[in-house]
Amino acid sequence: MQYIRQDRIPRRLPIGAECLPQGGVHFRVWAPKPRQVQLVLMPNDSPGAGAQHFPMHAEGEGYFSLACDQAKPGMLYGYRLDDFPKIFSDPASRFQPQGTVGMSQIIDPRAFAWTDQCWTGLEPSGQVLYELHVGTFTAEGTFAAAARQLPELARVGITTIEVMPVAEFSGSFGWGYDGVLMFSPTRLYGQPDDFRRFVDQAHAVGLGVILDVVYNHFGNVDNYLGMFANNFKSSSYKNEWADAINFDGPNCQPVREFFQTNAAYWIDEFHLDGFRFDATQQIFDHSKEHILAAVSRAAKKVAGGRKLYLVAENEPEDVGLLKPAAEHGWDVDAIWNDDFHHAAHVRLSGANPAYYSDFLGTVEELAAAVKRGLIYQGQRSRWQNKPRGTPTSGLPAWVFVSFLENHDQVANSPSGMRIHQLTSPGRFRAMTALWLLMPQTPLFFQGQEFGASTPFLFFADFSGNMAKAVIEGRAKFMSQFPDLASKEAQRQLPNPTDPAVFQRCKLDFRERETHRPVYDLHIDLLKLRRDDPIFRRQQSDALDTAILSPDCFAIRYFGEAGDDRLVIVNFGKKLNYFPVVEPLLAPSDHHQWNLLWNSNVPKYGGPGTVTKETENGWSIEGESAIVMQAISSKPVEADNTAGARPKQ
Repeated sequence: MQYIRQDRIPRRLPIGAECLPQGGVHFRVWAPKPRQVQLVLMPNDSPGAGAQHFPMHAEGEGYFSLACDQAKPGMLYGYRLDDFPKIFSDPASRFQPQGTVGMSQIIDPRAFAWTDQCWTGLEPSGQVLYELHVGTFTAEGTFAAAARQLPELARVGITTIEVMPVAEFSGSFGWGYDGVLMFSPTRLYGQPDDFRRFVDQAHAVGLGVILDVVYNHFGNVDNYLGMFANNFKSSSYKNEWADAINFDGPNCQPVREFFQTNAAYWIDEFHLDGFRFDATQQIFDHSKEHILAAVSRAAKKVAGGRKLYLVAENEPEDVGLLKPAAEHGWDVDAIWNDDFHHAAHVRLSGANPAYYSDFLGTVEELAAAVKRGLIYQGQRSRWQNKPRGTPTSGLPAWVFVSFLENHDQVANSPSGMRIHQLTSPGRFRAMTALWLLMPQTPLFFQGQEFGASTPFLFFADFSGNMAKAVIEGRAKFMSQFPDLASKEAQRQLPNPTDPAVFQRCKLDFRERETHRPVYDLHIDLLKLRRDDPIFRRQQSDALDTAILSPDCFAIRYFGEAGDDRLVIVNFGKKLNYFPVVEPLLAPSDHHQWNLLWNSNVPKYGGPGTVTKETENGWSIEGESAIVMQAISSKPVEADNTAGARPKQ
């Protein structure tokens, strides 16, 4: 065994167990609370069998380190703090084969053979996101099983997978937002190399992968960070779920380093293409450089020439975080747009309880989302009793991630129903067309593309007092909806700690065929979005909207030389629009409208009727959407030197 100070050992990351090129492993941990730290190494797989103890060197500022020649990849290890009898897992553990309370395992990321050397990363525009929960995406609930579905997702038209959190958490099932070991992909989904293989295979079929990371709180169950340091948490701020994280208080620099290192780790060792930052409004930091700006900088530095894609969930919808760090932004590429979801949900469901009460589901609201991204840009929210949103002027459309479903919104109902189950087939098809052809970045939730009948419910594997608290907390949250305000109604809610609730949420891929009309609807619309030059460019400043009735509106996408597109969406009954006083319905000079796509075709389960222009105005079918293409009506001039052809 060698005792070598950390500053004489080259390391890629400042914390964790790192395999050395010459053999052995270097361990480094931030533990300012104990006076002494011992490395406990298990040469065998069985904890306690032949354990070896090695005193670690105190570097100063709370760090302990040790280079150990006996340590090898695959061995289990942990830390003994002072004379405390329990052996604690490494806060920067790369894997926990026995879960949160077990020992850590030494992992050598260099052993994985990557094949994605030609992958260059993701551009911020042109993306179609797909949110995926590994545990319920397939029956097996593993990285390996999910990887087998990647070619089909690419064929459908998805460009980037957004994986819900995978950091190790307590229990045998959960959403992943209560992770306690932020560097360890949970053993529930497979080995670390299984996650690497998932990313490698995604890149092989042309898909990017971003990871949903939770940098706003730690999970409470089996969280032993407080044994290493008192400074991970902050009492200066009130967090919605647990204690806030200390990003700007006393001794915060190692905490900031922990999260910057975490971001760099996922990018470097798993070749991820970026992150979705969860609930950033609950990340409190008044430092000169906000922690997410620092995290973005660390991630991009380690990515080298690969382009990363960074998305933030921000409930107040503050577009300022899109600015570069030099302009006091966070240097992220896009933010989630709840406004569009809420307006669309109210329009389709006909109800606006709780946080939906700020929306009426009008076509004016939907038109505003198409043109401006956010609907609320500083207007007062009645539900929140304060101004909401920020101005979006000058921002490209692709910075707004819009969705009809996501994990939260599907689960925020008594039975976890999907959006197509809350409305009529015709209105669902019309809204889907609006969503996938508008210039903002679309995000699918797993199974949405084929109209999954399986719900997505809140589930978390806790027991005892924590289970009781989770059940009560979920009931309290759902009580904001009037239908669930009574104690009797809350007792009917699914028990989130019941394994059967988790099992109910697993997708059934046979529905790709049994729900073929819905599947084809999404596939065809994504192809139109991808292949049509007007829809593909994602320009909200090159379109205009017109309200034709309280249920119907039109969107005119302007192209070059009259090559326009006209989308008419009608959520109500059949409409005879006459007289035709709206100028947007008139094609450009020497052009005429030609039907390009119709939501009512039998292929999608529609009645086969079509909106058309007649001598008595526009006859607009009920609960439908159409796409018209402007084509030239000029006569073709003859070119005697090259045969008859259009003039160039």
